[in-house]
Amino acid sequence: MINREEAFILLKKYIRDENNLRQSFAVEAVLREIAKRLDRDEELWGLTGLLHNLDYEYTSSDPEKRGTLSAQLLEDLLPERGVNAIRANNYMYTDYIPISSLDKSLIAADATTGFVIATAHSMPSKKIAAVDFEILIKKFNDPSFATRYKRNKIQLCIDIGIELEVFLELVLNTLKQISDKLNL
Repeated sequence: MINREEAFILLKKYIRDENNLRQSFAVEAVLREIAKRLDRDEELWGLTGLLHNLDYEYTSSDPEKRGTLSAQLLEDLLPERGVNAIRANNYMYTDYIPISSLDKSLIAADATTGFVIATAHSMPSKKIAAVDFEILIKKFNDPSFATRYKRNKIQLCIDIGIELEVFLELVLNTLKQISDKLNL
C-alpha cells in the first residue's frame, strides 16, 4: 500500500486547484476519525479520503468517468477496499453500489465536509470557528441551503452506525482541528 507521503505526491501531481486539495485533506481527516471510532484501519481510510478525488480535475466535464479513472490509477497502490470505495463515491455513474462501511463513510464524509465548509463560508467571518452545532443543524434542516450536498448522502452515516447529529458534530470538530490547513 502506498504511504501518506507517496499519496501526497500523487495528489499534487493530479490536483492543482487549492480548493480541491483542501477538500481532499478534509475528507482524509474525517475518514481517519471515523476509522478510529469504528476501530478500522486508519491509514487505509485516511489514504482513501485523501485520494478519493484524484481524477476530479480530469473528469469534471465528464462525470460518468469520475472515480473510474482514479480506481485505475490506484489499483496497485491501495487495497481493493479503498479502490472500491472510490468507485462507490460516484455510484450514480460507476454502477458500483456502496456496500461496505468504508464505501458509505467516504460518500457521507465527502458530502458532509463540503456542507460544513459551505456553512463556514455563509458566516460573516467565513471561518469555521464561527460555526457551532446549532447553526450546522439549522443549515442542514434548510432544504434551500447548499443543495449541492445531498442530505441522503450525508445520512449514510446512519448505515455505518453513527447517528446523524453525532456525525455532523464529528465532522465539524474534525474540520475545526485542521482549519489552518483548510484556510478556514
